[in-house]
Amino acid sequence: MAVDREHVLRGAAALLTRKSTATMDEVAKAAGISRATLHRHFAGRDALVRALEGLGIEECETALDAARLDEGPAPDAVRRLVKEIEPAAGLLAFLYTENQLFEGEEQNPGWTRIDERIAALFRRGQLHGEFRIDLTPAWLTEALFGLLASGAWMVQCGRGAPKDFPHMIVELLLGGALRQPPSGPPA
Repeated sequence: MAVDREHVLRGAAALLTRKSTATMDEVAKAAGISRATLHRHFAGRDALVRALEGLGIEECETALDAARLDEGPAPDAVRRLVKEIEPAAGLLAFLYTENQLFEGEEQNPGWTRIDERIAALFRRGQLHGEFRIDLTPAWLTEALFGLLASGAWMVQCGRGAPKDFPHMIVELLLGGALRQPPSGPPA
């Protein structure tokens, strides 16, 4: 029986997003295959993580396309992006903690493409007066990734409701944590 690599990756992603320290035996079991079969597809954990990285990049780029980042007001594009990327947020949260993916010369150029597209959205919003200019597009991009990862972990742990995920991420990112002063005349 042929093993579907995509099925194995999805099974591994589902497990590792819940338990990042899972062993290769546990990954094989989650995918419904033997450890030997898993090793035929992925020589070890590093190879598996790199394959998951490819899946995560693919899912991010699909979400970026679906979010139509160049259309309409930038805050609306951010809302669409968070909604589109939500299904991949758990996988991204796992990948976000895998430091070897973001160190050295072997960093996948897909992350740079994703960063550039999201930063361009924030830059566009700044140029149109929609976003604060005291925060760089790179800073806002990393803040978005951090909020997505944190939100995914909260939902997975049962500390946050899945239905609240998009609203909480977008409102915290776009509104910031500081309360704005009332806009009426002084009392």
